[in-house]
Amino acid sequence: MQNMTRALLLGNEAIARGAYEAGVKFASAYPGTPSSEITKYVAEYDEIFAEWAPNEKVSLEAAYGASLAGKRALCAMKHVGLNVASDPLFTASYTGVNAGLVICVADDSGMHSSQDEQDSRHYARASKTMMLEPSDSAECLEFTKRGYELSEEFDTPVLQRMSTRICHSRTIAKLSDRKEFSKEYKKDIWKYVMMPLMARKRHVVVEERILKLKEFAETTDLNTVEYNDKKIGVISSGIAYAYAKDALGDKASYLKLGMVYPLPEKLIKDFCANVDVCYVIEELEPYIEEHCKILGLEVKGKECFSLIGEYSSRMISDVVLNEKAEGYAEIPNLPGRPPVMCAGCSHRAAFYGLKQIPNLVVTGDIGCYTLGATPPLNLMDSCLDMGAAVSMAHGMNIADPSLKVLGVIGDSTFVHSGITGLIDIVYNKGSATVLILDNYTTGMTGGQDHPGTGLTIKGETTKKVDFVELCKSIGVERIFTVDPHDYEKFVMLVKAEIEVNEPSVIIAQRPCALLKYVVHGSPYHVDQDNCNKCGICMEIGCPAINETSDGDYVINMTLCVGCGYCTNLCGFDAIKQGGDQ
Repeated sequence: MQNMTRALLLGNEAIARGAYEAGVKFASAYPGTPSSEITKYVAEYDEIFAEWAPNEKVSLEAAYGASLAGKRALCAMKHVGLNVASDPLFTASYTGVNAGLVICVADDSGMHSSQDEQDSRHYARASKTMMLEPSDSAECLEFTKRGYELSEEFDTPVLQRMSTRICHSRTIAKLSDRKEFSKEYKKDIWKYVMMPLMARKRHVVVEERILKLKEFAETTDLNTVEYNDKKIGVISSGIAYAYAKDALGDKASYLKLGMVYPLPEKLIKDFCANVDVCYVIEELEPYIEEHCKILGLEVKGKECFSLIGEYSSRMISDVVLNEKAEGYAEIPNLPGRPPVMCAGCSHRAAFYGLKQIPNLVVTGDIGCYTLGATPPLNLMDSCLDMGAAVSMAHGMNIADPSLKVLGVIGDSTFVHSGITGLIDIVYNKGSATVLILDNYTTGMTGGQDHPGTGLTIKGETTKKVDFVELCKSIGVERIFTVDPHDYEKFVMLVKAEIEVNEPSVIIAQRPCALLKYVVHGSPYHVDQDNCNKCGICMEIGCPAINETSDGDYVINMTLCVGCGYCTNLCGFDAIKQGGDQ
């Protein structure tokens, strides 16, 4: 008798639970919002080996290895992480699996924490990999378990598409006991070694598998039809289905697609034939809509709905019913909350120091420090992808040696994909300077550990990457460590190194202000008797420092962490520690 119960779970938490119940033994990921909590929750189960990998490519390759060894494996990432992992994904589709392999990819409609808004469903189609898409936490759990069964039944990795709202919303899910699973590893060169001769034969297998999956898509209970009023039909999936159901209720009939690659044909044709007008409601690209139109069906899609951003129940009601939705509270005109570096953030000190260097060009990267591009610092010239800061600094330096270029990258991002860029600089006789902002954590996604912190995802002590020794082994001879709060030393060091005609690495070391072990000092206050209202303290953009309506500058003592960096700026001894504001 199974011990079943119900729980209110985040979508990410439900995926972790589904992996646990499915008997998963191995899970690997690189943290990326909105997917980060999946592996965090997995790590709470002692039965599963969980890890933070250096990047998404490595995590998928490791999970694939566990699958070949006969253990069910989970890999998780955000949508842009799938770009990094696409190399093993495409070939894993050819080889297939041994034990089940599920790859969770979280799209970020609305770009809440991402540099683009790509639609991962196209990867499923391009790689010819089966893809599921849950619409709530209950389905996150159940689809994950089904994913392993289908992965083994059809000998394929299974992609599971999430979205920010599914990842971070809670709904009730049914819990079950764990079922252990294991398969024997069998050597099979023709299946797993993708040299051209073998790959040609495996491509045939992939095409045969797609035909079987298309047949499966027509009858699987992952795709469901609900007939209500047949004047309006809706084809949808994922969170868009939840919005549509909330907006339209029984005023419409629904074809809910839980399996989004490959898509069914007869099922969709039959549904469209039974409704007067059919809307395809899907966030981001017209993926389902284009499939319908290829089938010769008349559907309404992106001519009614946006290609950009998130949808809402109100939006769907307005478009489909041509009436203002009732029952929704008006959203108040809330004050803006622009992204800002935390009080005490070492990156703020680094960027303010860099701002003092005339004509400096900063190639930036993905991390908390990307906020260095925002006012009042305004000090980042580019942000492309993980690791690009280093490679772009090299390219700009070679293309125009007159530019004073500095590549700025975080510690976790350097491990992710900055090391190879640094090798490129050294090997090809470049002279770019790289600044590694080492705050001892993966700060942007919630403070996860990485190979440079010396701790695993489960808090166990492990080997720690020594950035100085690593850079030496690459061939960099000019390597410096500095505390970015040491204002004069930091600025002088960067000024000197960008003028040197050889590769140079500066490691700015100071722990993230949010790390639990960091001991903060007493908060500071502004001595109004000494303050001459120059406003220079506002130039660092610290959220703890504000200007009042009376023109006074004050420090919010509930936000101030006592880092003291602002004292470097004030020339009137107006900022003092302790006491009252």
